[in-house]
Amino acid sequence: MLSFFWLRCLLKMVKGSIVPEDILSFCCDGLQGSTLCSREPGEREEVPGAMGGCSPTEVQMSQLVLPCHTNHRGELSAGQLLKWIDTAACLSAERHAGCPCVTASMDDIYFEHTISVGQVVNIKAKVNRAFNSSMEVGIQVSYEDLCSGKHCSICKAYATFVAQGPPGTKVKLKPLAPQTEEEKIEHSIAAERRRMRLVHKDTLKDLLTRSPRDTELETRDGSVVVPAEKTRVESVELVLPPHANHQGNTFGGQIMAWMENVATIAASRLCHAHPTLRAIEMFHFRGPSQVGDRLVLKAIVNNAFKNSMEVGVCAEAYDQEMSVSRRHINSAFMTFVVLDEEGRPRTLPMVVPQPGDGERRYREASARKKIRLDRKYVVSCKQNEVPLSVPWDQSNKVYLSYNNVSALKTLVAKANWALAREKEKVRIYTLEEDKFLSFRIEMSVRIAAGQAFSLLSDLRRRHEWDRHYASAELVQQVDEDDAIYHVLSQTLSHENKPQDFVILASRRKPCDKGDPYVVAFRSVTLPTHPACPSFTRGETLCSGFCVWPEAEETSKVAYYNQATPGYLAYVTTNVAGLSSSFCATFEACERFLLKNKDDLIARLRDL
Repeated sequence: MLSFFWLRCLLKMVKGSIVPEDILSFCCDGLQGSTLCSREPGEREEVPGAMGGCSPTEVQMSQLVLPCHTNHRGELSAGQLLKWIDTAACLSAERHAGCPCVTASMDDIYFEHTISVGQVVNIKAKVNRAFNSSMEVGIQVSYEDLCSGKHCSICKAYATFVAQGPPGTKVKLKPLAPQTEEEKIEHSIAAERRRMRLVHKDTLKDLLTRSPRDTELETRDGSVVVPAEKTRVESVELVLPPHANHQGNTFGGQIMAWMENVATIAASRLCHAHPTLRAIEMFHFRGPSQVGDRLVLKAIVNNAFKNSMEVGVCAEAYDQEMSVSRRHINSAFMTFVVLDEEGRPRTLPMVVPQPGDGERRYREASARKKIRLDRKYVVSCKQNEVPLSVPWDQSNKVYLSYNNVSALKTLVAKANWALAREKEKVRIYTLEEDKFLSFRIEMSVRIAAGQAFSLLSDLRRRHEWDRHYASAELVQQVDEDDAIYHVLSQTLSHENKPQDFVILASRRKPCDKGDPYVVAFRSVTLPTHPACPSFTRGETLCSGFCVWPEAEETSKVAYYNQATPGYLAYVTTNVAGLSSSFCATFEACERFLLKNKDDLIARLRDL
């Protein structure tokens, strides 16, 4: 074949259609594995089918579960799965960063099923959003049964990775441009998840501060009582080159696997059975570990509930056998259950903590369980599975705020909005999906985005432009970004009574260039404001404003509302009247913004 090619080249040279330099170029390119097609300098060659049209940062990993990966029951060990998850996520992060990356944190992971030997683990990881030097990577894990063809979801995780440049330098990551609807949703909500991670510790501290200081041991009839000290485990591992990346840093997944191992031993010592890992609490890596380090891993059962137990694990490192000081690498909290032959959770023995630190860990485990259940209930549920009104309290305030804003951002990122009506500057869009009908009303207003954000986020002034509002009382200023209002409406219900609402309003300023100002609303329930016989208690699932800067003194203001099933009958029979009402209300909103923007500027100057 080669001689035939040279023959053709010689013939073309004779005809003048190719010069010797072209042949030399081909020889050099051929040594690099290139084809004869021309490319610009620095341009990467596209391999047909290499990415399959997916995100440039997406990494797919498939692993066949072998006996060496499993426990005594023939099930994939959670530690091995964590190593694969971390590896896939790290490869995705490095694909975007173009440099080495290390694991900084991992959000809660809930394992829905176990995986058996002979099945295939499929892992997809891709970068959801890049911040300054860190990025969020979303990971989806499923298993595939090769014999039956069955596919089943195992877990979904979010990891934060930090890009590492040369020593003494900081890597500035390039922004990520989401393309699909799913990517835009994940990109938008990533900022909310980041905010939730930053306040996670404060949430636990607040709950512990308000809980009784005295440790009250749980009582269960006929339960065995085990001292917590009997479950204590300590083990040491030497970090070898296979445990580390190309920079010599220990893989985060390897550390997690070692931690899962000692946690499983501690859980087994309590129940004298083989436990199953169900969840890992959100955790952060405090510092790096390198090849040659000795890792000391400690685990103890902090608390045992009726059907689950929390095991606390700590990893410390030192670099010499005689070294006295140890570096704290990571702490994690893992939830285990013990399943019977039918797969149902067994009742566990009770734990008696030691006075002092043991009692503190016991109390913190109870607080973490409440926070974990709140977070799973509010954050992990799909939007159409969350009740319209969720009880609000201090322990779940962070997660209700997250759900409130992320639900609105998800609605904003939807792709199938259809223009229903346009009247002068006001445009009305609709979105039909499942049993929900959503509206979007938008217009451009000659006001700075920050000013519009400030005026629209205070519900106490909404009656000035929205004729459906009679009044709004500020019930509680939760923090700088969240407030709860009791709203009285002038709209009559089907019971011919005025409606009232208890609404959580959550505000967010832009996280990055291109992000909107957000004001999100959702219903909550408060013990201090129960339903009143003289009003019909109304509920809103998802509504709010997004404000985008268009110019220095011009903004696009959009209002979103996801109509609940009970509202659909009214909507379908009053489409024309509803459109006119929306337009009139939004035009009144524009007049309100223009009228009050100067007063707002004056008040800000006086501060």
